[in-house]
Amino acid sequence: MKGGRIVDQELLMKQIVEQVMQSMKNSGAVPAPDASASGRITAENYPLSENMADKIKTPTGKPFNSLSYEKVISGDITADDMRISPETLEMQAQVAESVNREAFAGNLRRAAELISVPDDRLLEIYNALRPYRSGKQELLDIASELEQKYGARTAAALVREAADVYEQRGRLKKF
Repeated sequence: MKGGRIVDQELLMKQIVEQVMQSMKNSGAVPAPDASASGRITAENYPLSENMADKIKTPTGKPFNSLSYEKVISGDITADDMRISPETLEMQAQVAESVNREAFAGNLRRAAELISVPDDRLLEIYNALRPYRSGKQELLDIASELEQKYGARTAAALVREAADVYEQRGRLKKF
């Protein structure tokens, strides 16, 4: 039954990928306007995958509408193509702002900045930001790295703020 199990797994994988792709693609909704009169994306454009799919690109520049199960299986689409782009996160941030969710918009913008940071480095930074894991200078060095190497100014500011707060509250690493 080993061969049957492989076929079942392939069929299941195809079904899962097709469901994900379908949920991401335009479901026949009436297109919303490209943007508000101010040129900003608003809640009227949400969900972007339905209302602005033609404006969304993968981080590698492939059009969102070009994503398909067949291209995943053939290798034409890679894991990098399935990630969100900084531009799409900015569009989502504008939607959040249009419904007065400024804090969420800020989180989306920080996430957009961090896309260029390798995943393993992000995990190291996350762990360094836990209380008692880093000294103040280590956190300041991380902030400088984020700003200078990756252009992540708002994320760098957040790390600097954390360094100051940890210092005030006695949460820095004890050497």
